[in-house]
Amino acid sequence: MGCFECCIKCLGGVPYASLVATILCFSGVALFCGCGHVALAGTVSILEQSFSTNVTDHALLSEVIKLMQYVIYGIASFFFLYGIILLAEGFYTTSAVKELHGEFKTTICGRCISGMFVFLTYILGVAWLGVFGFSAVPVFMFYNIWSTCEVIRSLPANMTASADQICVDIRQYGIIPWNAVPGKACGSTLADMCNTPEFYLSYHLFIVACAGAGATVIALIHFLMILSSNWAYLKDASKMQAYQDIKAKEEQELQDIQSRSKEQLNSYT
Repeated sequence: MGCFECCIKCLGGVPYASLVATILCFSGVALFCGCGHVALAGTVSILEQSFSTNVTDHALLSEVIKLMQYVIYGIASFFFLYGIILLAEGFYTTSAVKELHGEFKTTICGRCISGMFVFLTYILGVAWLGVFGFSAVPVFMFYNIWSTCEVIRSLPANMTASADQICVDIRQYGIIPWNAVPGKACGSTLADMCNTPEFYLSYHLFIVACAGAGATVIALIHFLMILSSNWAYLKDASKMQAYQDIKAKEEQELQDIQSRSKEQLNSYT
């Protein structure tokens, strides 16, 4: 076999569906974790500069954000390992591996592990649906603030009094208490805040993080379809294996009967 034929044969043993799902999962988790971590830090900076000058007012929120940043580290590590495991499971359960390496034996333990991956991926998919919905909340908040700033910019220059009456009260979202000072930003102060690099960067990073969470949900759904198909394949392979074992046993018994009949016939003759 030449080098080209060997390459074609090796490429035929790659589970491309699992590979695409793994790349999509890694990309989505990386976007969510990386962009979400930086965006949360920028959010704290915006709160301290424009909405809550007293540190004690947003101390609890700062602790929650730090906890979420540590959770992000754990999520990134877990999904890196879990994606590798699912990719390896795809290599060993697709029909391409069977065609490449010949027949293989399936065990009850292997089928249970495959079923466990189906259940765990389903649970993770449901959890990431919640994460995707939760990541849309800061996008909604930043969009409202940005829209208010656009309204202020669109006002004529001689209408400064009405511009000062346009405010964003961050306390209504429940992330800081009602006694926080100042708690809201109005007019030119609000417009200047929207022009800061922290606001611009955090807003777009939250959008990318939300898109990354959506990509992760799609990847987990893709993994769930692959794992379900592989589990069904293993189940059919186990049935075929049992059928072949019974057939081989019957053929062996038939050969034994024929050999004993020939021996008895030879003894009579």
